[in-house]
Amino acid sequence: MAQDPQDQFPAAKTAVEEYHDIERQMAQPEVASDPDKIRKLGRRHAELGSIVAAYTKYRQISDDLEAAREMASEDEDFATEAKRLEAELPKAEEALRTALIPRDPDDARDVIMEIKAGTGGEEAALFAGDLLRMYLRYAEKRGWSTAIQSENTTELGGVKDVQLAIRAKGTPAPEDGVWASLKYEGGVHRVQRIPVTESQGRIQTSAAGVIVFPEADDDDDEIEIDPKDLKIDIFMSSGPGGQSVNTTYSAVRMTHIPTGIVVSMQDEKSQIQNRQSALRVLKSRLLAMKHEQEAAEAADMRHSQVRSLDRSERIRTYNFPENRIVDHRTNYKAYNLDQVLDGDLQAVIDSDIQADEAARLEQQKLHGADAS
Repeated sequence: MAQDPQDQFPAAKTAVEEYHDIERQMAQPEVASDPDKIRKLGRRHAELGSIVAAYTKYRQISDDLEAAREMASEDEDFATEAKRLEAELPKAEEALRTALIPRDPDDARDVIMEIKAGTGGEEAALFAGDLLRMYLRYAEKRGWSTAIQSENTTELGGVKDVQLAIRAKGTPAPEDGVWASLKYEGGVHRVQRIPVTESQGRIQTSAAGVIVFPEADDDDDEIEIDPKDLKIDIFMSSGPGGQSVNTTYSAVRMTHIPTGIVVSMQDEKSQIQNRQSALRVLKSRLLAMKHEQEAAEAADMRHSQVRSLDRSERIRTYNFPENRIVDHRTNYKAYNLDQVLDGDLQAVIDSDIQADEAARLEQQKLHGADAS
């Protein structure tokens, strides 16, 4: 007799039970009227959704196959159907195993991204500006909203450093979350091209650094910040070249004394709004630091982000003369750099997602072998 699918995948059965329990909770009036609870439950509900969908399909094929086998001796059509379902079952089982691989718990979160010009002077700043436009256009294609929170530009239109928030609408499934895609962008991005400042037509190599971290919720109880640990400076907002863009002291520089993390915020209209935005970013950075430490302790840092702008630590190269883009972690290569810089970044990101999923699947199989 065939093994009951529920016995073979107990983790899936548990996920289905939790999924339906969350639905019951979300239907309760006291929960439905609490935005914070709804957001947290909605995020978990979306996280479990892919497991439930894969398990439902697997159970359906398994049940149909069992019924077809029982009738196969009486009707040739059922024998044909049984063969078709037998061919489908391994794919459904593999899809379920993949769905059951533990995901990054932050995949459904929004992100804060920082882009900093590295080696290369004005040319590096211009390239950092190109990266900013690339991510803004990519976010637009994905239907995400963006908000530049602070920006330090140059006279030629380059970007010395910029910080932006990228947010999904509603409660996305983890695989559709902003962090799920953009977490692979952290590191050094290298550019090879003839700079606009180069009169001899020589190709120059310069770099920009990208740091990405998941955005903490306002009510996130994972991180508590003691007001006594904060040093807050107020100053005038400034634009390109340092000129003041308004006459009020609304910009905020917040320093977290225990860690030395500094967050500057000037995009909001009032000092109070800038304080709130700066505090959210600080909380996000502390949350990312906490998760990194936990992952390092578990020896599972699959995608540690580069904190220096050393060219040797590059993750990607953008070669303008050949219109070529190369991701050095996955060996992805394509000759459509102009389209990538216009926001067609998905194929590059997909190469990182697929490599990560393959590594996690292999790790899951190793753990399964160890357990047996």
